[in-house]
Formats: sequence, C-alpha cells, structure tokens
Amino acid sequence: MDDSVKVQFNRVAREYDENRRKFISCFDDYYIGTTDFIAKSVFGTANGGAGPCLIYDLGSGTGLLAGFWYEHFPKANYVLVDVAEEMLAVAKKRFDGLSNVEYRTCDYSEALPEGVPDVVMSALSIHHLEHEQKKSLFKKIYAVLPSGGLFVNYDQFCLDDATLDSAVNDYWLKEILASGLSDLELNRWQERKKLDRECSIAAETAWLKGAGFESVECVYAKGKFGVICAKKG
Repeated sequence: MDDSVKVQFNRVAREYDENRRKFISCFDDYYIGTTDFIAKSVFGTANGGAGPCLIYDLGSGTGLLAGFWYEHFPKANYVLVDVAEEMLAVAKKRFDGLSNVEYRTCDYSEALPEGVPDVVMSALSIHHLEHEQKKSLFKKIYAVLPSGGLFVNYDQFCLDDATLDSAVNDYWLKEILASGLSDLELNRWQERKKLDRECSIAAETAWLKGAGFESVECVYAKGKFGVICAKKG
C-alpha cells in the first residue's frame, strides 16, 4: 500500500467518523442495515445461531465497522489492522477496556496476521489498492479462512459503463456539496480521492471467484457503495 495512504488518513483520523455520513448518504443502510442482514441471515443470530469466534478487520481505521459488528458479536475476538497509527489510536478509545480487541499497525496487502479467522472484513480500504494487489489480497484471504469462512467487503466502486460512472460520480459530488461539509474537509477528500483505484462490483466478483471463493454475492449496492460477501466452501 502506498505510504501516501497512511499520511492522508493519519491527518484526518479525529474527524473521520464525524464526517462519514456527509460522504455517505446511505450510511445507515450501508453500514448498519447490511451488517444486521449478514448477522441474521448468514450467521442466523435471530434464531440463536452461533457467531464467529475470530474476526479480522482490514484497514479498520477508527474501528467504525468493527463497532457495528461488535453490537452483534460481542463475544468474538477482533483484530483491527491498519497502516495509520493515528486512526488505530481512535479505535483504541472506541474499544477502551475490552480485552477481546487487538490492534496491528501493518500493511495488510503484504501479509495478514497469523491465525484462522472465521470472518475477514474491510470497509472503504481495499479500493486504494492497485488491481493486481487486490487480486493477490483475495488469494491471501481465501488461504487463511477455514471452510465456511466469510469475507465481507464494504467498499467504493466504479461502474463498468463510463457514461453511467461519470453520472454517478457527479451525483455523489452534489450530495457531498449539499451535506454541509467544510471547505477544508472537501479539499482533503479531493486529495484522498487521488489515491482511489476503484474497480466495478462485477470485476471484484470475478477476481474473488478466481481466488477460489465458491459463493460470491453483492448483498448491497447504491451509487458508489456496495457490499460483497464471499464464502469459502
């Protein structure tokens, strides 16, 4: 992962959570609703189903996604991974006093933590990787998961059709401009966008299947945002 990613996200760590809803108008559906759906449908928590024991959160940042998963799976062990120390410092405050949350400052695109996680998840991070890095990462994730293990990627995607993709980007920008975001944060976002290496949902689905995942489904999509679940057979 490019060092510039680490620099950019260290810079915005404190304001990151506060501004998420301004950048993501579908925030509740994207983070909360989808997580609830996965917990109840995949793990059957609504019917007393057992949850995962070990969860890796790649590019965890401030622990925002892990926080929503923790609400469903408070007994699981979590490993939060990020290259930005300041982002993880915020996560440590979020989960202060919890013994089942660990933190690793490292580049997950190079190597994953040791262990056999039941779930590997990520939110708004993998789209910063070059496409070949994405493909390599998906193979690493498949290798560490046990049979029945799940990879969930909440991410930012482009559309395959260039005209439609441009229209979606324009619509997204208008939403952000109407959100009340400060000029400073808008400028920082525009700088961070230069680090984006988006792919389409269709492309990522194909790469995940190519990595070995037997079942790959997009369980949520709206505008720039989608959630893909990939299960190891």
